[in-house]
Amino acid sequence: MKAQILMVSLFALGLATAVAAETTPKDEPIKPIEAAVVKDAGMVELGKKLYFDPRLSKSGAISCNSCHNLSMGGTDNLQTSIGDHWQQGPINAPTVLNSSMNVAQFWDGRAKDLKAQAGGPIANPGEMAFTHELAIKVLDSIPAYKEEFKTVFKKDAIDIGMVTDAIAAFEETLVTPDSKFDQWLKGDDKALSEKELAGYKLFKDSGCTACHNGAAVGGNSFQKMGVVEPYKTDSKAEGLVAVSKQDADRFKFKVPTLRNVEMTYPYFHDGAAKTLEDAVHTMGQIQLGKKFSDEETGNIVAFLKTLTGKQPDFKLPVMAPSTNDTPRPDPFPKDAAAK
Repeated sequence: MKAQILMVSLFALGLATAVAAETTPKDEPIKPIEAAVVKDAGMVELGKKLYFDPRLSKSGAISCNSCHNLSMGGTDNLQTSIGDHWQQGPINAPTVLNSSMNVAQFWDGRAKDLKAQAGGPIANPGEMAFTHELAIKVLDSIPAYKEEFKTVFKKDAIDIGMVTDAIAAFEETLVTPDSKFDQWLKGDDKALSEKELAGYKLFKDSGCTACHNGAAVGGNSFQKMGVVEPYKTDSKAEGLVAVSKQDADRFKFKVPTLRNVEMTYPYFHDGAAKTLEDAVHTMGQIQLGKKFSDEETGNIVAFLKTLTGKQPDFKLPVMAPSTNDTPRPDPFPKDAAAK
């Protein structure tokens, strides 16, 4: 009897140890993404509405989702984004997905966090071309918005800080867990094919994980574009130097996250690399001094595609209607037509 009890106990201990082993992530430079924890559901819901509301732009046609489309990997798949009156943006729009993991926001890091970033496009004349004052006037003219802001913030008056707080709260939920690579990291050795595993090994052995590491597989440092060879581009963007004013930071850009990278083409700050194969070839050459073969490139690309996680999935918000007091959009001003 005692022998049976001992055997059962040992079996239970072995089972518990096996389960623990399966749930302990592998010791790799890339870490799994965990599902978002919603701290304030009301603020997130308000932020979602603001994120999709084009009435916060001068034309009434551009919202946060225009350049960071949540149906397309959190970006617009354009080399540079289209702003107010078809203005060409100066730089490629980075994905909003997993952006809460970034060391800072924008390619040059000029916004310290999502809240600081959220207010920029609204007042940028080349993007949404509004003003913060007009944005507040729009929101203040819509009773449903006023009531929602009051419920969330416990204040009667709306200010731009509340707007950016809410948008940032929503964006913090835009994480993409449960990719094939995450499943492998968490113990499912069958999650990746031999080709994908070979690609990851080459990615790691070549030194790519020196910059592309952590849960976001990037986003946590600024690095020079063109370490071994200069990067040739027509883009006027100079990177971190625009913020730091230190010449040593010239052409240093925030390392982009590689999560969902198969969805976020084209690549680099100037959007010059149209395909993942182009991006891998260029990065190997100018950052690592390596010329990958077609097979090696294909393996790395296969690995990169395993980083696509579960995309945000929610009910689209229904916007409260404008009132007679809501400022109307001005998509076709007469002075623009005259030009």
